[in-house]
Amino acid sequence: MKKSLLSGLLCLGLSVFAAESSKPEVRQLKILTVGNSFSNSVFQDLKNIVRNESGCAITLNRASLGGCTFSRHWDLHLKSEKDPSFKPYKPYREKYSLRDLLTSDKWDIVTIQQGSHKSWVPDSFHPDADNLIKLIHTLAPQAEIVIQQTWSYNSAAPRLKEWKIDQNQMYDRLTENYRELARKYGLRMIPVGYAVQLYRKDLGKELIQLDPAEFNSFKKPARPKNNDVVANFSWQQNPKTGKDFLRFDATHMNPAGRYLQACVWFAFLYGKDPETIKYIPAGMSRERAAYFRKLAKRAIEGFPQVEKK
Repeated sequence: MKKSLLSGLLCLGLSVFAAESSKPEVRQLKILTVGNSFSNSVFQDLKNIVRNESGCAITLNRASLGGCTFSRHWDLHLKSEKDPSFKPYKPYREKYSLRDLLTSDKWDIVTIQQGSHKSWVPDSFHPDADNLIKLIHTLAPQAEIVIQQTWSYNSAAPRLKEWKIDQNQMYDRLTENYRELARKYGLRMIPVGYAVQLYRKDLGKELIQLDPAEFNSFKKPARPKNNDVVANFSWQQNPKTGKDFLRFDATHMNPAGRYLQACVWFAFLYGKDPETIKYIPAGMSRERAAYFRKLAKRAIEGFPQVEKK
């Protein structure tokens, strides 16, 4: 009887061990973004993608402020160093300094990027990007520093006209600026901007060229048609006049773009084929989601990384 009982317990123990051993090893990544709204836009869909993938887990935090440039991040850090009570970042409920966030966990990856409005300007990167990179190496020496390659604005963006450049010129210039920084420090890039350009090239002449001069002709709730992954429209009310107006955001990703961004990040971070991603955002067809996953794969495989030091 005892022998039978012991044999049963032994078999049970071996079964439990085998079951535990057969579980896929979970790859936990801890990522801090030192950025702005162009990094914030990846958070929700990336979390949802990882949540639906076996063997993957993620911790995300941010040192981000809207429109924040390398220069502003560095200036805020210097101010916090002089006055420890000055904590400009509020990723969730509490406020933090850049030092606080960099030392709050053992980050695997810290991402950096320039503010989009300065991304195409070479002189805007140095010396502030250099200072931030040195700071990250000092406070989070275990972390890999990675650049998110941001994207060029929608072709109808008023700023492009103001700067006297077009969408493609903005892309070419920001990409070269990021490449120069990557070459200098041997950093990898998350090719989100490249994925956006591939999408635009795929559409070719079918890519809708928005005309801001026509926006005033729309009546609520109508909105212009837009098939770019960048640009959003929303009806808002003027607080002074009480009149409704159509707001045109020509710089940020729309829901389709945010999904594409998250697919590129996931493939880059985990080294997995994005075509296997299971998560699909609400309201997106399976066919369109599959296209964005395939596009993310093309971006990862086709973007030439600089040689890592």
